[in-house]
Amino acid sequence: MGRVIFIGAGPGSADLITVRGVRRLAEADVVLFDALTDPALRELAPRARWVDVGKRGFGRAANQEAINARLVREAQSHACVVRLKGGDPSVFGRLEEELQALTEQGIPFEIVPGVTAALAAAADSARPLTRRGSGRSVSLTTAMTQLGTLQATRSADTEVFYMAGRQLGALSRKLREAGWPADAPACVVSRAGWPDAITSAHRVDTLADAAVLHAGRPAVVTVGAGAAALAPRTTPADASATSLHMPAP
Repeated sequence: MGRVIFIGAGPGSADLITVRGVRRLAEADVVLFDALTDPALRELAPRARWVDVGKRGFGRAANQEAINARLVREAQSHACVVRLKGGDPSVFGRLEEELQALTEQGIPFEIVPGVTAALAAAADSARPLTRRGSGRSVSLTTAMTQLGTLQATRSADTEVFYMAGRQLGALSRKLREAGWPADAPACVVSRAGWPDAITSAHRVDTLADAAVLHAGRPAVVTVGAGAAALAPRTTPADASATSLHMPAP
């Protein structure tokens, strides 16, 4: 019996994988990979057999129970099986279910963390998720529930919604119902972490305007403090120049 290594491949380009992830991937006999992982990662494990078990939202998707069974079966016949997940395995990656399947069979495992899409979106848009004095908390949530209904919350200074790209108009309404002001900043980044990432800035009440721009692309929506554009800094020279134009008392 072998072992399973869960590796976070990052949210986009292959070079977002961690150094540890690269080293572990090179050990693989079999790689079970997600749909959104960069094909260039295959170069890091050329001797391994690669198996597509990706889920594609509204398109074809591998059954989770089938993935669990495949993972166990491969680990029982190979020394090293890598489960390559997009982003970070622990963030919306169905990791718990796969760990349970391995634990029930006594199969050892290791987890290598990765960069999740919220962090890549913050980097692509140059909008830090936390802000000194205004953004002390961050919430990561999926816009769609397990039952297929749309939800929105206001539980943190910054809310990041995954898998919301097809529901931007409805998400806007849900955010208002959750207590977000109409003029609260919102930012949409599609294909975060890829060279062709697109960023657009909005308000909560204009989120629907982003639908066409990001159509057909995996999108992350950030709302609140972490969605605000950087404010220009006022230098001492600026303050001095301003004071020269102030009316006399």
